[in-house]
Amino acid sequence: MKKSILITMVLTSSLMSAVAQINGGPVNVPVDGVVDGVYVKEHIPTKRLIPYEYVREADYIWSNRVWSYIDLREKINLPLYYPLDEITMTGDWIRNNSRWSLWTIIRNHVITGDLRVFSAYNPNNVFGEKDGDQLKYPVDPELGLNFKTDSVFREKMVFYLGKLGPQSDIPLTDEFGDPIEITLPDGSITFKYPPQDTLWYTSKDIVQYRLKTDWFFDKERSVLDQRIIAIAPVAYETEESNGVTSIKGYKELFWLYYPQCRYVFNNYYVYNDKNDAQWMSFDDLFWKRRFTEVAYKESNTYDRTIETYATGMDALLESERVKDEIRTLEHDMWHF
Repeated sequence: MKKSILITMVLTSSLMSAVAQINGGPVNVPVDGVVDGVYVKEHIPTKRLIPYEYVREADYIWSNRVWSYIDLREKINLPLYYPLDEITMTGDWIRNNSRWSLWTIIRNHVITGDLRVFSAYNPNNVFGEKDGDQLKYPVDPELGLNFKTDSVFREKMVFYLGKLGPQSDIPLTDEFGDPIEITLPDGSITFKYPPQDTLWYTSKDIVQYRLKTDWFFDKERSVLDQRIIAIAPVAYETEESNGVTSIKGYKELFWLYYPQCRYVFNNYYVYNDKNDAQWMSFDDLFWKRRFTEVAYKESNTYDRTIETYATGMDALLESERVKDEIRTLEHDMWHF
């Protein structure tokens, strides 16, 4: 009896040590030998990805591409928004021990190189059309390098993972304490100021996620199915004027290829407010579409968004029309 108990204790200790080193989502083992709960929650952090069903082109008889956004202010979408992980003044990233927000997952795996970033616009023409949802502008480090070892790539990522803070109004001083002066090309004199700090985006800065989704009917399985093609985090676009910050609109930070994201989202918990013992993964949440969305564009002749021809309540009604057409089509497939 004592021998079996000893073997059980050794196996449990080994399992806890192994789980603590899982290269996936957070587990309830803060340190070796400690379980924050009744048992080691290892199912989601170690779960293998369930592949999509194979679809032949001959069976792909109807499809419609829809662009939509998930508003994180809506109650049903709050599991994507919380917890509000923070960055300390020293640059340390504070994360929850049992679950992360979707932005924390994305940011962490962009830095580690598991997720490939696609610019929301042509980097060579920043004033051009924002067509990054077509995944045409990958932002990659040099071959064999990564975020930590490629300084050029790291500087580029500042514009995708953060923004420059306000310019300090206190000039730099020399060894005697006098302000350092700079002579401009026109002959005028100004002072030299310290470089602007980088303000990294945190969970509370992300207000939307935009999706590009293909809805299609698979004749072989006789089902109306969907595939998310790309996802983009969105933050407010702001401007400073006389010390007052005002919101200009929304800013797509970058786009991600969703089939690649599935391998990451598959191993992170999503909070379930009904039952703490039944937490699903982020991949499960997106596959089951456990969120509410608003369509802002569908495939059309003019390649235009809804906001170009409808505003306010009319735009919301148009968005509902797009979703109703898909639901009606599915219903009509089985209406005899």
